[in-house]
Amino acid sequence: MMSNKIDVIIIGGGPSGLSAGVELKRAGVARVVVLEREPQAGGIPRHCGHPPFGMREFKWIYTGPQYARKLVKTAVEAGVEIRTLTSVVEALPGGKLLVTSDNGVEKISAQRVIYATGVRETPRSARIISGSRPLGVLNTGALQSMVYLKHRRPFKRPVIVGTELVSFSAIQTCRHMGIRPVAMIEQAARVTARWPVGLFPMLMRVPLHLNTRLVSIKGDKRVEAVEVENASRERRVIECDGVLLTGQFTPEATLARCGHLEIDAPSVGGSIRGSGGPVVDQYGRCSDPAYFAAGNLLRPVETAGWSWNEGRQVGRWVADDLAGDLAGDPLVTGENIHITIADPIIKFAMPQKISLPYKPERGMKHVQLRFTDSVKGTLVAEDGQGKVMWQCSLNTHRERRVLVPVAGLVSERSGGEIVFRVV
Repeated sequence: MMSNKIDVIIIGGGPSGLSAGVELKRAGVARVVVLEREPQAGGIPRHCGHPPFGMREFKWIYTGPQYARKLVKTAVEAGVEIRTLTSVVEALPGGKLLVTSDNGVEKISAQRVIYATGVRETPRSARIISGSRPLGVLNTGALQSMVYLKHRRPFKRPVIVGTELVSFSAIQTCRHMGIRPVAMIEQAARVTARWPVGLFPMLMRVPLHLNTRLVSIKGDKRVEAVEVENASRERRVIECDGVLLTGQFTPEATLARCGHLEIDAPSVGGSIRGSGGPVVDQYGRCSDPAYFAAGNLLRPVETAGWSWNEGRQVGRWVADDLAGDLAGDPLVTGENIHITIADPIIKFAMPQKISLPYKPERGMKHVQLRFTDSVKGTLVAEDGQGKVMWQCSLNTHRERRVLVPVAGLVSERSGGEIVFRVV
């Protein structure tokens, strides 16, 4: 079955991958196959036993597992083939893949491939946290898997590290299993998630400590306490039996990084950080035009609803591409506008290029920016000669989404560069 002709292969069966598959089928693409390495498709929501999911997509409120099942059911009914327990181990130029499954190792190919592999949380090993390595240190994904899928309680009184949206989701997961967090700590001076989410710990009687960083984890066989430090460098010990490391997402781009695609990675010296995902144009098209990308692989991190919508759009553009109705192949024409950032406070810009000729009725309508800290000033977009193409007042906080209209950057341009900076 897998060796027969496939029009589009989608790597990843989460919200963006499944919605892309549905849109491709609705556009008349004959054979669409989703490859999912887990036993069941549905993505991260499958592990989230709480609402709200599905309001944008289905105009209904679901729990995560209900939402995941709805996504799968919709895809299957549309004619999408879903292959679970199937992993892609190598992606080669031109849409050729090496995959492993219960059938062994296979080489398959398609006219187009969509990366929809999502994100993962940064583990302890990458956070540079000192101390011992006892049991009881988890990230949110592992907690949700243990609670909702395995019905196990890994700890009773953890400290939650981070204040992203997923951090507050973790409080709900803890409540479901009768776990009572003793504290939530955040290194920054304000909560990362948007107001009024920051009020949730108070409502749940979880003490919130801002300007507080985790210094070390203490314990022999299990976590017994953590040492934290405030902005005045005063240290204290919080007794607990677990540590929950939340957020600090990074794109699950291992497959793309190990392949031939161009990656939006940090520059030498780390002054410009990059998204960590593939470099794409306004259609989600990668440096190899046989490959596209959608969802949180493009940047960490958006909601399931946002990823679903983005997957749907990329699916439509891939269908257009198969019909020969997108902008010319940038590898052939060489015509595109490169988008770069020239200020270390800007974390990334996505998409990283605009393929020409620009078609305002198609493609992403905005360039998305994120910032490494709170910033107030003027956001400026210049061409390669320093001419201001677009500007606006800016007052935003760390990890907040800022959208810049693509139409304001392109005008009558025929290639070149757009550089973002804050002044």
